[in-house]
Amino acid sequence: QVQLVESGGGLVQAGGSLRLSCAVSGRTFSSYAMGWFHQAPGKEREFVAAISWRGDKTYYTDSVKGRFTISRDNAKSTLYLQMNSLKPEDTGVYICAITIGMGDDPDDYNYWGQGTQVTVSS
Repeated sequence: QVQLVESGGGLVQAGGSLRLSCAVSGRTFSSYAMGWFHQAPGKEREFVAAISWRGDKTYYTDSVKGRFTISRDNAKSTLYLQMNSLKPEDTGVYICAITIGMGDDPDDYNYWGQGTQVTVSS
């Protein structure tokens, strides 16, 4: 059984930083590309970033380029999202997921975590 468990969310002031983690078990972590999604209150889940299984390719949505960095540690079966220069519009639940590809379509992702809440105050 695949499990993805996010952590690291919290309350931060605008301009601050957070580092999210996603611990994966039940699968060979290093075999799969992974991604982060953001679900703001009352909105659809939106793509944030993805990373290849080796970690050598990354892909970001335009709104986070230059502020967020996705990375992974295959030895620890953990995915990360470093979030800098946070804005109030970054508020929401951040969810990690496993994918075969590296696209931005949620339908391409097979397994999902429960998410971790990030709240950015102005």
